[in-house]
Amino acid sequence: MKKFNFRKVLDGLTASSPVGSSGGGSGSGAGGGSVHPGGTAGAAGTPREEIQETLTSDYFQICKTVRHGFPYLPTALAFDPVQKILAIGTRTGAIRILGRPGVDCYCQHESGAAVLQLQFLINEGALVSACADDALHLWNLRQKRPAVLHSLKFNRERITYCHLPFQSKWLYVGTERGNTHIVNIESFILSGYVIMWNKAIELSTKTHPGPVVHLSDSPRDEGKLLIGYENGTIVFWDLRSKRADLRAYYDEAIHSVAWHHEGKQFMCSHSDGSLTLWNLKSPNRPFQTTIPHGKVQRDGKKPESCKPILKVEYKTCKNSEPFVIFSGGLSYDKPCRRPSLTIMHGKAITVLEMDHPIVDFLTLCETPYPNEFQEPYAVVVLLEKDLIVVDLTQSNFPIFENPYPIDIHESPVTCTEYFADCPPDLIPVLYSVGAKHKKQGYSNKEWPISGGAWNLGAQTYPEIIITGHADGSVKFWDASAITLQMLYKLKTSKVFEKQKVGEGKATAEIVEEDPFAIQMMYWCPESRIFCVAGVSAYVIVYKFSKHEVNTEIASLEVRLQCEVEDIITPEPETNPPFPDASSQLPSLKSLSGSTNTVACEGTMKDSIPCLSVKARPVRMPPGYQADLVIQLVWVDGEPPQQITSLAVNSAYGLVAFGNCNGLAVVDFMQKTVLLSMGTLDLYGSSDPYQRQPRSPRKSRQFAADHVNGHCTSPTSQSCSSGKRLSSADVSRANRRGPGRPPFRKAQSAACMEISLPVTTEENRENSFSRSRSSSVSSIDRDSKEAITALYFMESFARKNDSAVSSCLWVGTGLGMVIILSLNLPASDDLRQSEPVVVSPSGTVLTLKGAVLTFACLDCMGTLTHRPYEVWRDPHSADDGDKTRKRKLVMHSPSSSQDMGDHQFAVICSEKQAKVFSLPSQTCLYVHNITETSFLLRADVVTLCNSVCLACFCANGHIMTLSLPSLRPLLDINYLPVTDMRIARTFCFTNEGQALYLSSPTEIQRLTYSQEMCDNLQDMLGDLFTPVETPEAQNRGFLKGLFGGSGQAFDREELFGEATAGKASRSLAQHIPGSGGIEGVRGAAGGVIGDLTRARIALDERGQKLGELDERTASMMASAEAFSKHAHEVMLKYKDKKWYQF
Repeated sequence: MKKFNFRKVLDGLTASSPVGSSGGGSGSGAGGGSVHPGGTAGAAGTPREEIQETLTSDYFQICKTVRHGFPYLPTALAFDPVQKILAIGTRTGAIRILGRPGVDCYCQHESGAAVLQLQFLINEGALVSACADDALHLWNLRQKRPAVLHSLKFNRERITYCHLPFQSKWLYVGTERGNTHIVNIESFILSGYVIMWNKAIELSTKTHPGPVVHLSDSPRDEGKLLIGYENGTIVFWDLRSKRADLRAYYDEAIHSVAWHHEGKQFMCSHSDGSLTLWNLKSPNRPFQTTIPHGKVQRDGKKPESCKPILKVEYKTCKNSEPFVIFSGGLSYDKPCRRPSLTIMHGKAITVLEMDHPIVDFLTLCETPYPNEFQEPYAVVVLLEKDLIVVDLTQSNFPIFENPYPIDIHESPVTCTEYFADCPPDLIPVLYSVGAKHKKQGYSNKEWPISGGAWNLGAQTYPEIIITGHADGSVKFWDASAITLQMLYKLKTSKVFEKQKVGEGKATAEIVEEDPFAIQMMYWCPESRIFCVAGVSAYVIVYKFSKHEVNTEIASLEVRLQCEVEDIITPEPETNPPFPDASSQLPSLKSLSGSTNTVACEGTMKDSIPCLSVKARPVRMPPGYQADLVIQLVWVDGEPPQQITSLAVNSAYGLVAFGNCNGLAVVDFMQKTVLLSMGTLDLYGSSDPYQRQPRSPRKSRQFAADHVNGHCTSPTSQSCSSGKRLSSADVSRANRRGPGRPPFRKAQSAACMEISLPVTTEENRENSFSRSRSSSVSSIDRDSKEAITALYFMESFARKNDSAVSSCLWVGTGLGMVIILSLNLPASDDLRQSEPVVVSPSGTVLTLKGAVLTFACLDCMGTLTHRPYEVWRDPHSADDGDKTRKRKLVMHSPSSSQDMGDHQFAVICSEKQAKVFSLPSQTCLYVHNITETSFLLRADVVTLCNSVCLACFCANGHIMTLSLPSLRPLLDINYLPVTDMRIARTFCFTNEGQALYLSSPTEIQRLTYSQEMCDNLQDMLGDLFTPVETPEAQNRGFLKGLFGGSGQAFDREELFGEATAGKASRSLAQHIPGSGGIEGVRGAAGGVIGDLTRARIALDERGQKLGELDERTASMMASAEAFSKHAHEVMLKYKDKKWYQF
């Protein structure tokens, strides 16, 4: 525990040590910053108490916790029918393993090669993956974090297909050359037994049969292997005699093969949309050929060809017709038809149309044994962007309700917010209003992928994740205990009129697509006030109600434009041109719909918003209901600029938002615009750069317009003639490219897909860090100063104030911090009638780089909560006059006494962090976080009953700093920001939690808390649970005698080194895996893990031996009874003649 005495710190300083004189950061852009005090001693309000900082570097460690969402770019699918867990492989080399809700595991191949195929070792707790780099990997699933036990890298051949028979330790591997190799799963070493393509096909065949596309052993005889080649050749190979028992040829390429469970027939799917059924007794030609979706020709000719049937499964039922299920095979004459799965059951053919292309599908059956009636009960269909499970037990084939959060990407995610340790009543309340919108028509059976085990764990505080989407929807998710479940969905686009086709220009839209995309969100969990900023330059304030209401939507219009005298053409690579701007004046659209507009010259678009709010009464269901819509309007033919910052305060009843032109403050209780002015005017006489106005004007003071009940502000009175790019503008400029008008397209789905042009470390740095200096020399280049951060708080607005007052802290893209005073009515009774006055306090603070975040600490160093109004239902019917009175909480309930005579203001920009003492405005501490890069996100968060500043840098570093002393506690190079998606969705929250969108469809959660890293193993689900393998059905005496081969098939004897010899060393290379050791605190690893695995193996072996012993005893008893019965029959008929029977 480290103690800091501010009195000693301040007394040891002299006025000659200026605040901004610290050394530069290191070349890495993180970790090389400096901490040093600044200011002078003895200032009024300087803290003199000793503050104990409890956080040290031992409290921090970075660790990924869980990944939610749909696996991005899926390629492969596998299912363990005994363990009932599902595995999905992806093009990026990832594997997601899913079981019952809560059992969700993500693992990644180090190579990053695409996963071609997955094969479970059924009920063994292991998985084999075949990748596009021709490597096989064996994953151990008996630990919570699966790890690779063995790898086998093929050097001379490309893997195309794998097959692992049930309860076998020998894996068949087909290659592009047409050869079939055999791998021992236990040792992961190649057998010397190889089926060469030229031995498999007839010697008279002159052409190569193509790659192996199918391998499977006969259900009737494990010693026979069916090999399917791409060109239509099928070989039935006898593994014992090492020769082909039969060969079949078809003139269409083969895509897949499926056996009948009796092993006498098999079905093939082909490239012409046909299915062929073959009998082993007559392999010369198929005894049945069908083109299920082909049109029957009138003249009796073969039906016309269709699209390829990519996969077919042939599953038998004891009490009904077999199921034939296939994907593809549709007619070519319906090009717009959606991808489909066809289910043929007897004479009935059902076509299930899908929303996305089918990647793979699997039929789930009651038995893992291939030689029994399969009894299929469900089909798992893996689509490019979805996972569905079809219930086969009902005639209408309904789908199961999916318990996984795989619809995060239903519309592309544009922004995220994360709230840990929020009020516990929120989750049930949100779930109750969200559950009413659930879809009907799902299967009434339980979700069939039910494997694994999961416990709630020790972490019990509620967590909520909010995602904003490109279609204007907002989703609230319950993220408690590292799970994810959707609570409630809000559609913000419902407040606007639907746009008719061809009316885009007439309605003044500024984006070509996704006009409702969510750009920013602000949520106050205590008051349940929710606010969104959309890409079309609007803000919507929502209030929560449990009651349905039918009402009109109040709307306001705001002019927010900055005057620029003339535009200096910038260098194209750094300064894209901004549109001409004009003066701004506030305007108010009253509740009746009338608009106060300002006259303008010409017939160009002016004073019109981008979207039209519904004018008629709107039915609003329980949940979040729109209270006010605020829209920025066109000014003199120029579109409004997108919103760059947003803040709401329920206690004050105010919402503030800004963009690159200026700031607007709106009273959402009185529905009035309080302030609408350019950024330069916010400074007044306090502008540190003393920018001159372009022409003299009368300086108008802030005045309350009592007639309209709202305050107006003067017009923009000064703008320099040059251009100066703020850092926020630079980052947007880099995204847009030179010469394109800013903000003409929604930064939603399109922006999410952008990959930054990163080739070298130097390029990565350059792509993010143009000149971001806030020095005076840059002032002449740009008159636009974006508002980048806003914060409402009870603070000391002016130097040497004696008491705190309501304030709005405004941060700009040039590192300026302006404090605005808020003069609120003294009593709650006057709040609805008396105007709120917003005025500049004259206080201006400076930092390097664009301001990102604010926070306030009390005199004891405890985080001060923002003032808020305790939630009350705005439409509650039983509320009387007394209960309607607002209940306000003005500061953190943790501080029982008054806030004291001083407080600390924490301000973080993209370059540095500063802590100021208020009201003296002394800068106590400065930490230069980075020189060569810049911060993307910074949040003041609580951890272990203390507080710290968490930062995420563009070069991939995650850092934490103590508060208030700004000591570096953690600096880890976590991941390079190669995609704007990560930059726009990364966010920190309390209790050491953070998240970002790792792909367009997945949320990656991580922790920077050492305590959570230690407890993570207890929170994760178990993939493997001890389940007894079901017994094989008794095949009967006659079937056993005539149904299969007389001798048992010993693969060990046939493929082992003693018989088959060793494979060529140059063919494949064995690579030992990590064995599951994930650091010191990894899952089962090291000696203890080995002992544990050995003990489990011994227990299982003992259990199996016990079962074998019981079966042997049962068979002996059965044999003895049979012998006794046979002896009795013999004695009975012993002396009878044949004609007496």
